[in-house]
Amino acid sequence: MIRRLVLFDIDGTLLHSGGAGRRAIMAAMAGMLPSSAGTTAVRFDGKTDPQIVTELLAVGGDPEPGNPDRIAEVLDRYVALLERELHNGGPSSEVLPGIPSLLDALEGQASVLLGLLTGNVALGAELKLRAAGIAPTRFRVGAFGSDSHERPALPPIAASRATSHFGRIPAGPEVVIIGDTPADVTCGVAIGARAIAVATGGYTLDELSAFSPWRAYADLTDTAAVVDAILGDA
Repeated sequence: MIRRLVLFDIDGTLLHSGGAGRRAIMAAMAGMLPSSAGTTAVRFDGKTDPQIVTELLAVGGDPEPGNPDRIAEVLDRYVALLERELHNGGPSSEVLPGIPSLLDALEGQASVLLGLLTGNVALGAELKLRAAGIAPTRFRVGAFGSDSHERPALPPIAASRATSHFGRIPAGPEVVIIGDTPADVTCGVAIGARAIAVATGGYTLDELSAFSPWRAYADLTDTAAVVDAILGDA
């Protein structure tokens, strides 16, 4: 019987893409911004792709940064450019330490359903996973930046998509979110999800611990400890 829905963030949690995402988004916006001043200060981690585009448009002086057609136009260009970035011989994608063993261990648990919870649009998520050698089909449900601009809206979406596996919508500690940003730790509060933080992205272990995750790790190399944190009831 399925007892845990385990939702992984992608960038900084499962893998690093060598900056391909940032390069692709900036290339997608080339010629669209009145000014590129200040865009380098916009952080991408912990945000959805539509949120990132909106912030970049605002910083760059676009008069309608929240225009949905404008955002969709950028994201369409972005996905095409991301595929090129991931295969152009630049900095390569890499799976982060401990991830292969952890995924294997979780897949071996009949009580676990693997999923994704990421700010990437769905096609961008698939491209990044494939480039790092992770089969997207390992994750049977998910919620993406293409589902909502707001990250806190994603956990309920992912949980609802797990209904057929649980026989109901999972909630509380049945849902475990694993990620590398404060947004990953806090986004599941509305459904009482359990958050596991990992400092393999842009935030330190101390910074993540300040948001009171269920557990926090420097990396995910201790497979047994992480699996116990996911499955444990206390």
